[in-house]
Amino acid sequence: MTNIGVVGAGAAAAAATDVLDETVPDASVTVLEKSGGVCGRAATRRNGDVTYDYGANYVKSDDERVVDLLTERLSTEGLVDVGEPIYTFDAAGTVSEGRDADDHKWTYRGGLTQIAKRLFGGTAATVLRHTRVEHISRGNDRWHLRDTDGETWGPFDALLVNPPAPQTAALLETADWEADARADLRAAAESVPFRTVWTAVLHYPFELDRPYYALVNTDKDHEVGWIAREECKDGHVPAGESLLVVQANHEWSVARYDDDPAANVADLAALTADVLGDQRLTDPDWTDHQGWRYALPEDGVRAGAVEAAAEADLYPLGDWVAGEGRLHAALRNGLETGERVALSVA
Repeated sequence: MTNIGVVGAGAAAAAATDVLDETVPDASVTVLEKSGGVCGRAATRRNGDVTYDYGANYVKSDDERVVDLLTERLSTEGLVDVGEPIYTFDAAGTVSEGRDADDHKWTYRGGLTQIAKRLFGGTAATVLRHTRVEHISRGNDRWHLRDTDGETWGPFDALLVNPPAPQTAALLETADWEADARADLRAAAESVPFRTVWTAVLHYPFELDRPYYALVNTDKDHEVGWIAREECKDGHVPAGESLLVVQANHEWSVARYDDDPAANVADLAALTADVLGDQRLTDPDWTDHQGWRYALPEDGVRAGAVEAAAEADLYPLGDWVAGEGRLHAALRNGLETGERVALSVA
């Protein structure tokens, strides 16, 4: 039997696990996830009858393999395509039609987490949540893990590592592994720049009448970078209600990351009201929030370090390896990484 360990249950890990389950018949895959959910920043929450994607907003049809994954391999039941366009706004808050380059903007009636839930659910993999890996080591050509409760996992013939680059670098800092290879991959991971995003979720007991699904700040000089109308996704928001997902820009998010969440939400609601020209939006009837310290990679990891790690059966994966902070890029990288691992362990 081939034992494969996976740290993190993000979208890339789910796609890789699906490939391995399909192509390596004797594979036993164990996924260790620190949180209570799967799919990483493609995250979904519910409040009563409202469902909302509060991290990644959708997956776009920008990659043939990902399109095939969503429309052929996985069930299309509950698949939602947002038809409304994306407009733009500038530093002064002036809204323009812009150009919507995304042919499809997909999510599910149950939210984006359905991607990982369906991928993992279709495999024989063991997915253990609330299990935070704190140490990795390599001995006798196999990988071993230890979690924060002191439990050990492995040995694994191959190890896939899905956390964002800074968290992967932190794991490598204390890893028991060949010094030069460890230092090289750690340095490469540390060099990947990330954008921080602080998100406010604003619900209203009335319906907004706008011709667009979302607004994006193209000049990156406004405190708000993104405003999305979750009611444009079928099944997410009951008729007669509105829910806005508001993402602050990087500078605002870094400066206010540890500030009082209620004050942050209030300020983002006020900024949103100004952009949309509706002062009712300063007073949502309920709110939510989430800080994403490592939200979006702004560059990819150095390929040579990833290739060298693969020689020891260690495979970083995710959008930071793909070099594009989009959900379709993470899924594509997961598919490709799964195939590489399958060839290696065959």
